[in-house]
Amino acid sequence: MAYYPIMVDLRGREVLVVGGGSVAGRKIATLIEYGASVSVVARELSPELKTLVDSGRVKYLGGEFSLVFLKDRFLAIAATDDPELNHRISQAAQAKGMLINAVDQPADCSFIVPSIIRRGDLVVSVSTSGKSPALAKKIRAELSSLFGPEYELFLRMMGKVRESVLSRSSDQKDNSRVFHSIVDSGLLDAIRADNHKKAAKLLSDIMGQDISIEDIKDYLKV
Repeated sequence: MAYYPIMVDLRGREVLVVGGGSVAGRKIATLIEYGASVSVVARELSPELKTLVDSGRVKYLGGEFSLVFLKDRFLAIAATDDPELNHRISQAAQAKGMLINAVDQPADCSFIVPSIIRRGDLVVSVSTSGKSPALAKKIRAELSSLFGPEYELFLRMMGKVRESVLSRSSDQKDNSRVFHSIVDSGLLDAIRADNHKKAAKLLSDIMGQDISIEDIKDYLKV
């Protein structure tokens, strides 16, 4: 099966996770990272999940799954160690038109979660369409060394530079040239080397305006 790759905005979305073990814990941690509002159903909670529940970051609905828990959910994840229960959750969710992922049960999934590398706003995903998660993890590990923390800083800067460029010109062709010139310049290397002076000169030359070292520092701030 070929899965359509898509990036979903989960901020404020209601998500149900059934399962309280380490797998469910990893899924929930990632969901929280991306802004989802998570509720969990599990007879037992791992220490990490219990901490999240106690802190109010995750809502605990009890130990037994009920169909009513699917109401008004954007998506659900079945992550129990009971394949039959995961299957029932999947069937119920799909009957409601919900997105559902049943861990290690591709036939019961309407979506799968790829292996990801995240550097701030840069997200690189790797998927084998459920055929070999182990291979996806291997490829992710190989790619991780190619994308260091400088990519997060570069994109943080580019977000602010982009706003500046677009505010001064509506010429799409010219703006596109500027953006591609920045990406193809040595700016990423300058950021990697923490060379603010070089970064300022590169941006000044490309943008045709004076960019100071203080500007660079400001661009790199969160």
